[in-house]
Amino acid sequence: MQKRTLGKSGLEVSAIGLGCMRMSFGQAPLPDRKAMIALLRKAVALGITFFDTAEIYGPYTNEALVGEALEPFKGKVIVATKFGLRLEVETGQIVPDSRPEHIRKSVEGSLRRLRLEAIDLYYQHRVDPNVPIEEVAGTISDLIWEGKVRHFGLSEASAQTIRRAHAVCPVTALQSEYALWWRRPEEDILPTCEALGIGFVPYSPLGKGFLTGTIKETTTFDPSDLRSRIPRFSPEARRANLTLIALLNQIAVQKKASPAQIALAWLLAQKPWIVPIPGTTKLDRLKENMEAVRVEFTPDELTTIAEALAQIPIQGARYPEALERMTYL
Repeated sequence: MQKRTLGKSGLEVSAIGLGCMRMSFGQAPLPDRKAMIALLRKAVALGITFFDTAEIYGPYTNEALVGEALEPFKGKVIVATKFGLRLEVETGQIVPDSRPEHIRKSVEGSLRRLRLEAIDLYYQHRVDPNVPIEEVAGTISDLIWEGKVRHFGLSEASAQTIRRAHAVCPVTALQSEYALWWRRPEEDILPTCEALGIGFVPYSPLGKGFLTGTIKETTTFDPSDLRSRIPRFSPEARRANLTLIALLNQIAVQKKASPAQIALAWLLAQKPWIVPIPGTTKLDRLKENMEAVRVEFTPDELTTIAEALAQIPIQGARYPEALERMTYL
């Protein structure tokens, strides 16, 4: 597996990481725990060194799964997790909470569940509008000094927030959604990351499965699946967005690759400090995703793809309104 460095931080990871959320959260029925531990360990054997989880996934169960699976590989892999979202038991709502005292409580829990002495990369999961980002960055700076965190990250933050945080504590990586059908980061986020030397980690690089070409207009989703509530996954939006899949299939034939590999390779071609983290619970998909590093595009091919994408309007919002309001703050 090829390696990449996240910005100017010196943090070297596999060119493609592994998003672990759906291994124990966000779908029904949940995958078998032993099978997921085996999959994580197989990923290491195949060359994946970058694994992504979060406190809120479960909550807590995903970190515990990742911690158990990767404990034999301490010092050989990079584990990223996230703080700053809290589940309100009474209402079932997930709310931002980046108060310094809550961050300190979160880091201790994450260290315990992940079986680590220090968290390699610690992202603020969503910006908390009630806590100045300078206060958050200052708290993480203290945790880095104390040896509990190695690198600071943000997720779905605005360019202004990134700059303010970076001025207090260097930001190693920004994790935000970026894919062929969601390109907003190109407007001001990627230029900001490039200017400051910050790596970029696209989540949902396969469009929550849509860009694999396996989801059709008639596909149904379990009520526990977030996609059942996302406007972009309504039957009408899916029918309209199949035009993008037709383009992906065309490029895939030309490149002798799968649509998923094309979607990932396109991201890798945008910047040398971009590291996508597709999630999967299947070994064959893991291997398929990893092979995306072998697909290369010429500058002319990238221009042709950009011109084609400009002619395909994507239908449907990427999140329900309540979740979208928590982004780009």
